[in-house]
Amino acid sequence: MTVRVGLTGGIASGKSSVSSILAELGAVVIDADALAREVVAKGTPGLDAVVAEFGDDVLGPDGELDRPAMGALVFADPGARRRLEAIIHPLVHRRSAELEAEAAPDAVVVHDIPLLAEVGRAGSFDAVVVVDAPVEVQVDRMERERGWSRAEAEARIAAQASRADRLALATYVVDNTGTLDDLRRRVTEVHAELAARA
Repeated sequence: MTVRVGLTGGIASGKSSVSSILAELGAVVIDADALAREVVAKGTPGLDAVVAEFGDDVLGPDGELDRPAMGALVFADPGARRRLEAIIHPLVHRRSAELEAEAAPDAVVVHDIPLLAEVGRAGSFDAVVVVDAPVEVQVDRMERERGWSRAEAEARIAAQASRADRLALATYVVDNTGTLDDLRRRVTEVHAELAARA
């Protein structure tokens, strides 16, 4: 039987690295962020719906969604963020269900969902994997790797679920404060346990 797994982690926790390792190990990874881009690509009903809700100002000169402009708008206005999510989330949910249906019957299907704790869908999975790093490590990574200021990094962290809220959902915790080898070893252990359930 298919094992359905929710994968989540705070910003700069290293969730993308874990997702890549799981894919290398044979899991079917369904990336919610990638799907969120796909469902509002130029020419899609999703983009038409976003423009109908927010106006042409959210389009770039190429007719694609202007992500920085949209991000600035919804990051500053929780009401606008909820309106955008009401358009995008059902489309992403439908597309991820289609991809899951295409997986082999004994697959480990990993739904990579950054905001799993925020959207309240953890209970719909057989297991939840939380990639964890202390807030100080997250801030340091954003400053070093993304060139963000400390204030920008802290604001992004504050806009997400707390570390404690994410950890409360975890079936498996993947600590990402060590080396890449440490991370790979832990993810391999978790994948083996998940595959054994299939």
